[in-house]
Amino acid sequence: MDSQQRQVANKYLDLFYRRKWFIMVVLMISLPVGLGVYLFTPKVYQAVSLLSYEQQKISPNKMSPDVVSRIRDIVSTLTQIVTSRTNLEKLILDLDLYPEARQRLPMEDIVDSMRQQIMIEPSQQGDIFKITFNYGNPDQVVKVTNTLAAKFIEENLKYREEKATETSAYTSDELAMAKETMDRKENGMRDYKLKHYNEMPEQQVSNVARLLALQGQYQSNQESVQDLERTLVLIQDQISNRKQVIASERANAFTDRSSNRNEEPINPDMQLEKMKILLEQLTSRYKEMHPDIKRTRNIIARLESEIASGRGSGSGKNKSKSAAGSVDTLILQLETQYKSVLLNIESLKAEKEQLKLALKEYEQWVAAAPVREAEWSALTREYGQLKRHYDYLVAQNLEARSMLNLEMRQKGSQFKIEDPARYPEKPIRPNFAGIMGVAAMVGLGIGFGFTLVLDFFDGSFRDPDALEAALAIPLIATIPHIETVAEKRKRNWRSFFSISLMISGILLVLALFGFVWFKGYIVI
Repeated sequence: MDSQQRQVANKYLDLFYRRKWFIMVVLMISLPVGLGVYLFTPKVYQAVSLLSYEQQKISPNKMSPDVVSRIRDIVSTLTQIVTSRTNLEKLILDLDLYPEARQRLPMEDIVDSMRQQIMIEPSQQGDIFKITFNYGNPDQVVKVTNTLAAKFIEENLKYREEKATETSAYTSDELAMAKETMDRKENGMRDYKLKHYNEMPEQQVSNVARLLALQGQYQSNQESVQDLERTLVLIQDQISNRKQVIASERANAFTDRSSNRNEEPINPDMQLEKMKILLEQLTSRYKEMHPDIKRTRNIIARLESEIASGRGSGSGKNKSKSAAGSVDTLILQLETQYKSVLLNIESLKAEKEQLKLALKEYEQWVAAAPVREAEWSALTREYGQLKRHYDYLVAQNLEARSMLNLEMRQKGSQFKIEDPARYPEKPIRPNFAGIMGVAAMVGLGIGFGFTLVLDFFDGSFRDPDALEAALAIPLIATIPHIETVAEKRKRNWRSFFSISLMISGILLVLALFGFVWFKGYIVI
């Protein structure tokens, strides 16, 4: 503990020491108040009756309530019957219970209050349980407890007979329902198998084998398409390269002819051929919107219009036609091969789509097999259980009728009162020690709490450090209080009177408790 914590602890110890007389006075006042609470709290008495469960003398069969339900279940059921509103209301009126409450409260609230005071607890071992009832009148609490015990015996006989009757009727109804349900199950199994034949578990092996084969075929098809697409790219490259070679040859030939233009004039056909070669070169390098391409196309259009109007020479036309009509055989072969590859690719892609649909169908069948197996297992399992249940009900119906005859002659198990309720000598509530302990704790809490509240509103300084922190001025020295002879005499007389009054108060409280104790009002 550091110095700051020690200062805080010393502060509160000094505070409580200075207020010790106030705390003790509050504590002394709280004790008589607690005694008054105890004396004016209504006394509650408790009576207990012990019952045992005697097994029937005749050996029970499988349908006996002693086998179907254990003692705890039987007691729980009878408890609901005995503590029903009809039984408790009749008991309240017959024994004249809660007379004051009946004048100001509805009967439903009184019955709920009485039900809360009734406790029926089976023992941990053996077929024994006890009935407990709490009430303010010791004579009536004994009567109510014994009446409840007798009611248990009466309701048990009625319950067992009703149980046997219900069991017999139940087995007969279940026997007819089992056959009807079994027929519905058989029809459902048949329809289910016809609907999901390809998804059944027995088809899973063949479906998986076919799926693997289709996957291999699909993979092979995809590889073939990829190979043909690569071949198609190669053919396109070859055609492009061949066209560039031809264009280069034509350009060279045109250059040779243009060098001799002084000897032989250039006709429109040759100029048109030149412009087409130039257009091919430009389109291979630029886009369609390029100015050179637009200008070249305009020149070609003008030359074609001139040739069409007949202004070109005849020899020039024949040369142009022969040049335009010449087609490279290699390009024709490559283009034919290109079209053939395209047809093969389209055929393979169509086959690929068919394989994809078949794969999807088989994948759905294989994926649905576990679900169908679980559903089929559930169908067959329910059918097997129903069949066994039907055979079981045939035998149980005979046993239920035998048990019904046994209960109607009252030869079954019965409750027996082992220890009837006795007159209670002392109440169970209120608890004197508990009330006085709470009163003492409340008194101390009020004393300490009020002391802390007074200290919170106290503005005086009792610590030099607190004074320095509040004024922000260093403290040079402290002067202790020096009592005079008169002040000492006054303080001694004040202490003497305080101690005398405290001793008198303690003696008065003890006398009050002793008087109440000897009068018999306090029961521990």
